[in-house]
Amino acid sequence: MLELDVLLVPYTETVYPTLSADQQRIYQRLITCEDQDLFNWFLEKSKPDDPELAAMVRQILDRVQPD
Repeated sequence: MLELDVLLVPYTETVYPTLSADQQRIYQRLITCEDQDLFNWFLEKSKPDDPELAAMVRQILDRVQPD
């Protein structure tokens, strides 16, 4: 989905290289999820059952939706 690319490409280019190896593995797991799941998570219609994935989604959303 193009919408996901708009969200994830900047994060991948700027933040991903600074993540720890563990965080990079979690991010890699996240991007292998189904597009529809990702779309719902990033629109905050639902949350991943996996707490690590939920934390990564939150981190990405916090980056694009600063207070």
